[in-house]
Amino acid sequence: MQTIRASAAPKAVRASRQAVKPQASLKATVSKVAQVAGVAASSLALTLAAHADVTVKLGSDTGALVFEPATVTVKAGETINFKNNAGFPHNVVFDEDAVPSGVDADAISRDDLLNGPGETYSVKLTTAGTYGYYCEPHAGAGMVGKIVVQ
Repeated sequence: MQTIRASAAPKAVRASRQAVKPQASLKATVSKVAQVAGVAASSLALTLAAHADVTVKLGSDTGALVFEPATVTVKAGETINFKNNAGFPHNVVFDEDAVPSGVDADAISRDDLLNGPGETYSVKLTTAGTYGYYCEPHAGAGMVGKIVVQ
């Protein structure tokens, strides 16, 4: 009878054993994945923060004739969404005497009335400064607002 030693195993088996190299520990692998995921999540948060939109309600939840909030601060290029909420119809008219020099108030205003609940008007302001605006039908009731663009 012939005895076969481990060293006499076929060449293919020996080659496959040599090709298997130890992998990094599971803990190290999980740690690396968590680091990459953390960086990706941070990047996404910064991107979203840089492009955060602002919503201004036209009319408060209690029915008051106001812009809510009355003052907002945004970065240049961010979008301001005006959403019909209560007490409509409303519009958004920028005061030509209360916008930064060189800005065409008529071009950024929404003179047409928003008549239905949830209707929206969006504007993107790119020039830094303070923008005063009002709702034409309700300005006498104090429906005025301000946007500060940084």
